[in-house]
Amino acid sequence: MNTNSNTYTFIFAIILVTVVAGLLAFTATSLKPLQDENVRNEKMQSILSTIGVEENRDNAGNVYGNYIKKELALKSDGTVDENPTVKAFNINLKNEIKKEPSEQRYPIYIAEIDGKTTYVLPLQGSGLWDSIWGYLAINADENTINGAVFDHAAETPGLGAEIRETWFEEQYIGKQFLKTTGDFSTNSYVSVRTVKGGSKADDKHGVDAISGGTITSDKLSIMVEERLQRYLPYFEKN
Repeated sequence: MNTNSNTYTFIFAIILVTVVAGLLAFTATSLKPLQDENVRNEKMQSILSTIGVEENRDNAGNVYGNYIKKELALKSDGTVDENPTVKAFNINLKNEIKKEPSEQRYPIYIAEIDGKTTYVLPLQGSGLWDSIWGYLAINADENTINGAVFDHAAETPGLGAEIRETWFEEQYIGKQFLKTTGDFSTNSYVSVRTVKGGSKADDKHGVDAISGGTITSDKLSIMVEERLQRYLPYFEKN
């Protein structure tokens, strides 16, 4: 075959593309189990961090069961979905929130630390540019927050991206989402909101918004309010 012909060039290009595509597909397939394991461990790491247990990603899976005693998938009425194929840990909230509330399943993780019960609620929402998410830890009084972890996909560095900083997350500790503990009615539910210009020292339901990151702060408040209210039926029954 004439190596200078168009046919030769065309065939060579096809062979090269096929080989490269095959190698890329093989690499992706080979690495997927490792990637899935890393994602799983990172999720465990975040849940543990929410309850104050700091572990590196690789060791999170080893200690997770020492603290997280139950993983439940809740229905919208607060009852537990007993379907064995529905695993709370495997629920993809990014896909789940696209469904009607009555069709969604709401994961909840029940932790035991020093003999005390803590409820960990996963969060998912939309930020300024892309997804935001996180976890809230709720005390046994089913009202007071004792831990928060937030993250984002593409918020602005130095502004909205500050939601993942410790100084911002720690503001949520001690805040309450009910006016009256034990009252899960609409009138008692106030959630926890970010306050532009700063919240007052005695505000049990407000945290300081991020300076220059107002939209992300507002979006985070919407996420927290929407997600928390979905667990009120469970806490009321519990």
